[in-house]
Amino acid sequence: MSTPNPPASAPSNNGTRRRAFLILGAVVVVCGLAYLAYWLLYASNFESTDDAYVNGDVVQVTSEVPGTVIALHIDDTQTVTAGQPLLELDPADAEVAEANAEADLARAVRQVRGLFAQGDQLRAQIDQRQQALRTAEEDLKRRQGLLADGAISGEELSHARDNVTSMRAAVAAADEQLSQTVAQVDGTTIADHPQVLAAAAAVRNAALALRRTQLNAPVGGVVAKRSVQVGQRVAAGTPLLAVVPLDDVWIDANFKEVQLSRMRTGQPVTVHADLYGGGVDFHGRLAGLSAGSGSAFALLPAQNASGNWIKIVQRVPVRILLDPQELKNHPLRVGLSTTVRIDVRDVSGPLVATAVRNTPQPTQESVGDDPAVSARIARIIADNAGPQAPAKMRSQRSDSGPATHSDSRGETSSDDSARQRSVIGKSADKSADKSLASIAYLSPSSMPGLTLDTHMGAATQP
Repeated sequence: MSTPNPPASAPSNNGTRRRAFLILGAVVVVCGLAYLAYWLLYASNFESTDDAYVNGDVVQVTSEVPGTVIALHIDDTQTVTAGQPLLELDPADAEVAEANAEADLARAVRQVRGLFAQGDQLRAQIDQRQQALRTAEEDLKRRQGLLADGAISGEELSHARDNVTSMRAAVAAADEQLSQTVAQVDGTTIADHPQVLAAAAAVRNAALALRRTQLNAPVGGVVAKRSVQVGQRVAAGTPLLAVVPLDDVWIDANFKEVQLSRMRTGQPVTVHADLYGGGVDFHGRLAGLSAGSGSAFALLPAQNASGNWIKIVQRVPVRILLDPQELKNHPLRVGLSTTVRIDVRDVSGPLVATAVRNTPQPTQESVGDDPAVSARIARIIADNAGPQAPAKMRSQRSDSGPATHSDSRGETSSDDSARQRSVIGKSADKSADKSLASIAYLSPSSMPGLTLDTHMGAATQP
């Protein structure tokens, strides 16, 4: 039995298969070359990642004073403007404290006013006792002349000498008391006396506490994380809610460290948010690179120097600022996922950023400088200072003219050559003129000590 011959078409099939493989190989090579050209000429100039999320300021609102919440004007997801009232604390305690501080201020003004008036009273007492001293000295001189004639006894002369000594001590004691009074008001006015300034500071502190019972929005944005309720007692520093300004959010894109070699600040960026899909493009610019990788600032940083070490490619946060107008048209929320693509062809920008925000950080004016509180303090001082309150009281010492006085032993001494004190009183109203008051006094070192009854205004002999 004969075997059939193979078909004649087998060689032709092998040639067809070979040509197909050659064509397929050529197509693969052409596609590879095309992709290589695309990568070298275009794709290599971009860096992209989907490890990118929306970030922004989360402004915590806390109470600076303790109190009970009596009104709540906002809620979560509500949009507020800067300065809008958020909530109110019970102002009763703060109002009582402010009224008490104002009363203390009025009391302090009247006490200081009394110190100025006490100086005038002491000067009058010194004048009176100096006149009594001169009378006693003249009486002693007369009695010394009568002693030689036997007209008076030695006991009367001794009493006259004791009287002169008592008068000198009374003048010295009154002068020391005047010095103490002058030391309390010297170089000051009622308005700038330390006691009045301390009381005025207490009024400002109480007014500040009262003003802080109303909490206003520090920035404009959307309310979030509200944890406070009406009737709740809050302590100072307790977080009550947060305000997120959505008009100034940015993107934190976490790029691998091998992608950062050509990144510079100012490079253009295209962002797609998963919230809006691929139909909405956000455009922005690279604002800056973080100072370290994410693991370097983690709660538990990597300990690469201990144990078995495995190299892990690190990621570095890159901040990207978005176009404010595009954010206004399509608002983003903090924490949303995005895809970022950075054009790294322009490498002329700096590596370190100088401005990383579209708008500067929000600032607030201090609530301590309140013109209304200053005006109320000035009115309290004016109402309690009196119509002719002395403006200043300064002590000066000068040498007086020579005069002689007889001591208890019949000897003379130039006591009037001692120092002279002048206390200057000026009116709080600068249009009113006050005359200068000069008080001459005897040297305290030459006088034996006597006690002065300041309540009765008289000297007591030992």
